[in-house]
Amino acid sequence: MRRFVQTRRLLQTGTLFLSERASSTLSIGKKVSYKERLSSGIADINKEDAVDLFQSMIRSRPLPSVIRFSRLFSALAKRKQYELVLDLSKQMEFQGTVHNSYTLNIMINCFCRLRKLGFAFSAMAKILKLGYEPNTVTFTTLVNGLCLQGRVSEAVAIVDRMVETKVRPNLVTLNTLVNGLCLNGKVSEAVALVDRMVENGCQPDQFTYGPILNSICKSGNTSLALDLLRKMEDRKVKPEVVTYNMIIDSLCKDGSLKDALNLFNEMETKGIKANVSTYNTLIGGFCNAGKWDDGAQLLSDMITREITPNVITFSTLIDNFVKEGKHVEAKELYKEMITRDIEPDTVTYNSLIYGLCMEKRLDEANNMLDLMVSKGCSPDSVTYNIIINGYCKAKRVEDGLKLFRKMSLREVVTYNTLVQGFCQSGKLEVAQELFEEMVSRGVHPDTVTYNILVDGFCENGKLEKGLEIFEGLQKSEMELDIGIYNIIIHGMCNASKIDEAWNIFSSLPHRGVKADVKTYTIMIGGLCKKGSLSEANMLLKKMGEDGIAPNECTYNTIIRAHLGGSGVAASVELIEEMKRCGFSADASTMKMVIDMLSDGRLNKSFLSMLS
Repeated sequence: MRRFVQTRRLLQTGTLFLSERASSTLSIGKKVSYKERLSSGIADINKEDAVDLFQSMIRSRPLPSVIRFSRLFSALAKRKQYELVLDLSKQMEFQGTVHNSYTLNIMINCFCRLRKLGFAFSAMAKILKLGYEPNTVTFTTLVNGLCLQGRVSEAVAIVDRMVETKVRPNLVTLNTLVNGLCLNGKVSEAVALVDRMVENGCQPDQFTYGPILNSICKSGNTSLALDLLRKMEDRKVKPEVVTYNMIIDSLCKDGSLKDALNLFNEMETKGIKANVSTYNTLIGGFCNAGKWDDGAQLLSDMITREITPNVITFSTLIDNFVKEGKHVEAKELYKEMITRDIEPDTVTYNSLIYGLCMEKRLDEANNMLDLMVSKGCSPDSVTYNIIINGYCKAKRVEDGLKLFRKMSLREVVTYNTLVQGFCQSGKLEVAQELFEEMVSRGVHPDTVTYNILVDGFCENGKLEKGLEIFEGLQKSEMELDIGIYNIIIHGMCNASKIDEAWNIFSSLPHRGVKADVKTYTIMIGGLCKKGSLSEANMLLKKMGEDGIAPNECTYNTIIRAHLGGSGVAASVELIEEMKRCGFSADASTMKMVIDMLSDGRLNKSFLSMLS
């Protein structure tokens, strides 16, 4: 009601003369009839001009026909001015102009777009009351409204009603329903609907299959998507480049790069030209698989074909080059972007900043941040997290904290990075203060936060404090994963509390937590530290029985224990087993062996066995 009053006030305070906002095709200040204004084109009319035009219409005598009002309402609806359409249509009716089926269909569309389905059905009832029959447009609009709200079963019922009332659904109706079914995860029903369409003589088009293919590809069922592509071709539906792009993207995500390239070539053979999205997808797929040269060759190929690369193309390549340590190549691509007047975006800058931080060139990373801001590109939380993480890894946690204080939005990831940085530098009080600040600001700690904090206390000889937090977590509703149990067991073993560690290890099945290779390795290390080598051997055997394969760290831990305990024969057996599994001695084991060789505790042939 308030909107209706506001619109009426606009109407009452308006003028019959065109204002400065009116179309430039008409003379400013000249009195123009509503007919001229309608005929001059209103496709891009704004809200204020629409109210001016409507006012001149309702002041005209005789009143314009409902058809002329419908032209204005249709133009506004296309510009998504749904509320205004409903307000003006109410005012039109108040002035004595009766709706026809066309204006009521426009109203139904506006109500559906505004998620007001009750009013939409009331408008349909009005169609019947005025003696009109709902047509295909009426029902299709309602189907779309129901699908937008996830009420797909009701949308299907509407289509069934159409058939009952001899109103034939058209392709738009069925495409709308197919899209609604896919949006609500009912892809198999959408496929069945398309098959029924074909049986009833309705020829689907690319827009019919688009939502189905999109849903299938997102679910990772690429083979089904390819089958559907072939079915489209059999039904004489010519796929567009966007169709191929979806399937090529899905193949790339599956790692089927050869198949993706074959489909790309097939598309070209059939006269469907690849676009920048096609190349971006392939470049991303090859780069993610570590085939950067192929990715760079695709960039060269698209330039040769005069397909202009965009910021996504360059950002994809830059990001992958940086992650693989190819910083020089990444910098060259960045320069090429600038040469081509392609403005880097936040993703591009984040990748470059990450590369600089990886090389500990933190001052340059900050300069890149300043450049980014000067170019009007806003840093996001990822940008700050990258630099803060860089500071923490470079043992410059205080600098990271200074940058953190400049951030307007502080997320759990950023807090976690800093808490870990201060824990690793032994500044537990600052880490604890940050944790408390985090809670007070309403940023909810996650399992990673607690793992970092507990590990920080355990690693810095504050096991009791770590246990205090751990016990509090056990009483909370937070679901604890194996990560925090590994931290506690490791902390207890380091504090020579092997029996207590064993008790927690043994209780894991009762707690519904499955031990992993790290859990077993930590516990084996604890038993070795205690001197219980037979128990450590038994646990190694049980580990295999539980379906968890030992890793390089597991073998090296128990081998060193046997060497230190004069169990050379047992060490030899374990070394042979380790080598069969494809592992080798680590630096600590090698150092121990060399020390034992130098003081005569081992024969020189032992070293050759390790190599």
